[in-house]
Amino acid sequence: MTEPRSFLSTITGSFATPAAENPTVAMIEAAYRHHGIDARYLNCEVQPDGLGDAVRGARAMGWAGFNCSLPHKVAVIAHLDGLGESARIIAAVNCAVRQPDGSYLGENTDGKGFLASLRTVADPAGAHLVVFGAGGAARAVAVETALAGAAAVTVVNRTRERGQELVDLLSEKTSARAGLVVAEGAYRVPEDATIVVNATSIGLYPDVEGRLDVDPDSLRPGLVVADVIPNPPRTPLLRDAAERGCVTLDGLGMLVNQGVISIKHWTGVDADPAVMRATVAGIFGV
Repeated sequence: MTEPRSFLSTITGSFATPAAENPTVAMIEAAYRHHGIDARYLNCEVQPDGLGDAVRGARAMGWAGFNCSLPHKVAVIAHLDGLGESARIIAAVNCAVRQPDGSYLGENTDGKGFLASLRTVADPAGAHLVVFGAGGAARAVAVETALAGAAAVTVVNRTRERGQELVDLLSEKTSARAGLVVAEGAYRVPEDATIVVNATSIGLYPDVEGRLDVDPDSLRPGLVVADVIPNPPRTPLLRDAAERGCVTLDGLGMLVNQGVISIKHWTGVDADPAVMRATVAGIFGV
């Protein structure tokens, strides 16, 4: 006997502002189509004062889960029912997952996504990581890389208080040596640094010519320079680094890998990252 057809698709999505330039919807839905998953991904513009309503709406409609991007990665925690291990340590959530009882568990797939991308060009074990920023993305990158064996993490941030919070977190939860540099003028990358990561929004569309305040002459050949920004993939930082012989890593890898992990959480399917990367690469013409 033929199974009755269901016209009720699984719903997932994203809450962010601004949302229009986020290509995640195209990437996730390409994976859904490729794997024959009856699901949709809705990209939603959600202002900070509407975040609680958005989460309550997702609950009411039975969404399988949703991503949270800027500026909601920390604020969303108050609207969830629990946190996974990484999200609890990092204190930031980019992926909410509906549980069998209808509750939402907050996960952080950003750091794991970055780590998977980083390992295509460098082993984090024993590395000295310089991370610009101290927000949700920076916390995810720094913590996951430290847990993967980085020997030292230098946090470079404009404000002392927030930067020190991340340093304290690293010192408490990981074995990496952690230190803070309060950004004042062009930062010179130390000679012993092996990996530099821009985990700020500098250079993110529409401010595509925004430049991280780093001394370009300190970007030496062989240094790994990564940017978490996916749009545009080739930021001014990465262009400067490539010109000086650095190994560069764009934000598409992190974007794709965290998407793969999110789809696994929501559907149980191991999505093909090549399909997802090809989609976003086509969007950006790279």
